[in-house]
Amino acid sequence: MNMPIEVILAAASVSVAMVLIVTTIVGSRGTSHGTVRQNLTPAGQIVDERELLLQQGAFERAVRPAIRTMARRALRFTPAGWLDKLTHRLAMAGSRRRSNLERVLALKLVLGIVGLLAALYLVASGLTTFTLIASILAVVGAFMLPDIVLSSRARTRQQLIQAALPDTLDQMTISVEAGLGFDATLRRVSEAGEGPLAVELRHTVGEINLGATRPEAFRSLVQRTDVAELRQFAFAVQHADEYGLPIAQVLRVQAKDLRVRRRQRAEERALKIPVKILFPLIFCIFPTLFILLLAPAVIRISRTLF
Repeated sequence: MNMPIEVILAAASVSVAMVLIVTTIVGSRGTSHGTVRQNLTPAGQIVDERELLLQQGAFERAVRPAIRTMARRALRFTPAGWLDKLTHRLAMAGSRRRSNLERVLALKLVLGIVGLLAALYLVASGLTTFTLIASILAVVGAFMLPDIVLSSRARTRQQLIQAALPDTLDQMTISVEAGLGFDATLRRVSEAGEGPLAVELRHTVGEINLGATRPEAFRSLVQRTDVAELRQFAFAVQHADEYGLPIAQVLRVQAKDLRVRRRQRAEERALKIPVKILFPLIFCIFPTLFILLLAPAVIRISRTLF
């Protein structure tokens, strides 16, 4: 007796859910030593672990351990190269926390399971060339969806950094020419500014305050971003430190060059607009105009002749 495909998929979903629940419970037991360490108060008194857990929300008690468990499972099947690229993509998107990496890995695992179930449903409904291709696309697309979203966010953030860099360099040039030191200027601009560039500059200032040298901090800034103008600015500052060049002159030249590049990018986008508009005009607007203009004449001619 053949069972319906809905029953098979329901049984598979319940099995996957039971496996995830069991692995979550088993994985959460391994973190008990960290919870006991958190229970120690500064006065040396031990708080009841059960009361501490009940004070936490549902997300801390159930969702976060499940995410960490699924992330550990996904780490076993993720190649090291892909993991490094994902970490770099998260940094460019403005997220450097380890928990965000765990969430992305858990989301990829869940979406991959959902895509696999959808692929099994398509294949069970009838194995054809279309269903086979659709099944493969469902699994791959569901698994790669977080990467696509992260790439989009990282690209948008890099564009914001690129757009804000000329004005930021103008402010730094004015501050340095007014007599303020470069480190103090960097701190002032990062605290007064807003947006992704100000966040990255504050992170760079924090690294310098923690003991990193200026070239090391700017090298880390270049690794966290993917903006050619910012990379050029960091190299110019590094060369100015190495060869003893006046930093005010370097900043003035860099700011002038970035203003020229911003104007050139605006002109380039303006020249691309007619080409981008051409296809919507040909395939969407012109056929509608032809129908509106020629339809009455065609109807009148057909009535006259036939």
